[in-house]
Amino acid sequence: MAPRDFALLMAMCLIWAVNNIVSKYVVSTLEAPPLFYAAARFLIVAACLIPFLRPVPRPIWRLVITAFLMGGGSFGFMFVGLKYATPSAASVVLQLGMPITLILSMLLLGERVRWVRGVGILVTFAGVLTVMWDPHGFVLSKGLMLVALSTIMSSLGVILTKQIEGMRPLTFQAWVGVVSLIPMAGLSALLEPGQIEFARTVGWQFWAALIFSAIIVSLGAHTVYVTLLQRYEANLISALILATPLTTIVLGVAVLHDPFGPRLVIGSLLAIAGILIIALRGSQVMAMLLALRNRA
Repeated sequence: MAPRDFALLMAMCLIWAVNNIVSKYVVSTLEAPPLFYAAARFLIVAACLIPFLRPVPRPIWRLVITAFLMGGGSFGFMFVGLKYATPSAASVVLQLGMPITLILSMLLLGERVRWVRGVGILVTFAGVLTVMWDPHGFVLSKGLMLVALSTIMSSLGVILTKQIEGMRPLTFQAWVGVVSLIPMAGLSALLEPGQIEFARTVGWQFWAALIFSAIIVSLGAHTVYVTLLQRYEANLISALILATPLTTIVLGVAVLHDPFGPRLVIGSLLAIAGILIIALRGSQVMAMLLALRNRA
């Protein structure tokens, strides 16, 4: 990989990691309604990408379902989960996306997964469960369970894209914004009373975070990501972007004082090792997951 492209990739991973910290700050410290925050983000994305709604990929019904799963459904669970979980632990749980996508590809698309990648899936799940488990109450963390549901939603969305024709990244991003906006705004109005008053009284920090999330992350970093994915092997990119959870953990501990102990260390190492095993074996579905992933 050229030094310039490697620098761009690392900058992209840093932006994604910073966004994890910023999102936690918005929904916890600023106490922004999570669904309202998601709806506002989709509003900006949709407004910026309206010209890219055409040509419409087919079939449109599958496009609408997929766009919601990878947009409103995924981000809704993610932001609510971050209200109750640390970004460090959440970044590890998000690594479930790749193994869950592989499992769904076996069940729904008939893809064969050999034993080596099967081991990678098991190792990743072991690492994530290590992070998710709450030893004090012997129960799974509520916030991290919501983050795990977020990965399931996006993984199912990835599988559904297999039957969509003529998919372009910016077109898909535009449809994610449009399709997710109304459901997220409606759910926020129903479940989060007072969001209008919040918008009127909140300080500049919220609006700065919102613009950063929608413009710098969704439109900027993701465009760099897709560009690099077109130049290099998906396996190489998937290995290098593991810098994102590692950077998130460092920033979470340094900035937000996330708890850092043996459980997080062991779970992170297991999850990252599992992802590396899966990535180094290669997969069509893995490449598709990387091409469409817009978690950040």
